[in-house]
Amino acid sequence: MPTQIKSREPSVPSSFTSKLPNLDTSIFTEMSMMANQYQAINLSQGFPEFDTPAFLKDKINEAISEGKNQYSPSNGLPDLLTQIAQMVHRQYQTTLDDTQKIDGLNNITITSGATEALWVAIQVLVRPDDEVIIFDPAYDSYEPAIELAGGTCRHIALDAPSYSINWALVEQTINAKTRAIIVNSPHNPTGSILSESDLNTLQALVEKYNLYVISDEVYEHMTFDGLRHESVLRYPELFKRAFVVSSFGKTFHCTGWKMGYCAAPDQLTVEFRKIHQYVTFCSFTPAQIAIAQMLKEQPAHITELASFYQQKRDVLVNALKESRFTLLPSKGTYFLLLDYSAISTLNDREFCEWLTKEIGVAAIPLSPLYPAEQRKAYHQNNKVIRLCFAKNDDTLLKAAEILCQL
Repeated sequence: MPTQIKSREPSVPSSFTSKLPNLDTSIFTEMSMMANQYQAINLSQGFPEFDTPAFLKDKINEAISEGKNQYSPSNGLPDLLTQIAQMVHRQYQTTLDDTQKIDGLNNITITSGATEALWVAIQVLVRPDDEVIIFDPAYDSYEPAIELAGGTCRHIALDAPSYSINWALVEQTINAKTRAIIVNSPHNPTGSILSESDLNTLQALVEKYNLYVISDEVYEHMTFDGLRHESVLRYPELFKRAFVVSSFGKTFHCTGWKMGYCAAPDQLTVEFRKIHQYVTFCSFTPAQIAIAQMLKEQPAHITELASFYQQKRDVLVNALKESRFTLLPSKGTYFLLLDYSAISTLNDREFCEWLTKEIGVAAIPLSPLYPAEQRKAYHQNNKVIRLCFAKNDDTLLKAAEILCQL
């Protein structure tokens, strides 16, 4: 009789050391799971409630039906790269000489979402012991990627209500180890945006201290009240030392497609593509075909996006006017911050849990987007939560009605 081998649960060796020992489950995942569990109105995670444009769905279905389902070039389909470049020229580079404008084939890479683009850009730049300046509250993918590259984050807090950058403090923070600065405009989670003065100051610091920039611009087409998005792509000298990251998921209401892109100057693009090819090799081919056609044949979707989301913002703001929340300015993105200090003494994480479980509306606390060692001090001075208004008007009005009763 053969010897029977008793099965057992796999175990992690006691000597195993985590590369990210302090990392918790993303607050966005946590709050969405809680919203589902308690059947709360989900204004937490930033995904649109409305459908992808019909034209885009028709084109992706057409591509799939026609059998265009195999690998595409690792850099992205040439037609899509060209259409993105032309969109950039229209949006940001109308006043530049042709020699200063980006070239789709040499300066743009299609990625499986903006998070991949951010990760690859960080791996290109950051080496062991390098430091990267980030601004808190920060999107939670930045720091793990920096740590995995062997680098360290230098955190600079943005203070309510303006959440503007203190550039004097930035310059004081720069040292011999500083490699890069990550900026995010329009800013998630605060809805603040960078100005022309901000970009000029950033450019001066980059040139003075020989630094690089990663510019997270996934909400680039969502700025309100006539304010202009100051993309790094408007500033050719700054762009020479920059990666610019954006997302089709945000622009076309198709976050589950995980389609993004990264724009960079020639040499940085070469280095970016070396790493990208071993992360996803290529992104979803039918989606690339559909998005290229969308950019070519439906350009008005992009130019009308700001007014579309401004209307959503205004619906929520007006519906909350009679509440006890203090509403902070939202100049861009599809997020609105609320100060709840007149309602509760709970810290923001406790308040969001209570709001979801007992009241039926899910929101995002800001404290998890700050370093762990700063959260206790943050809780003493800040009581702010984030709502997503990329929802149908009925959803926003229903949530606001509930919140006005607090």
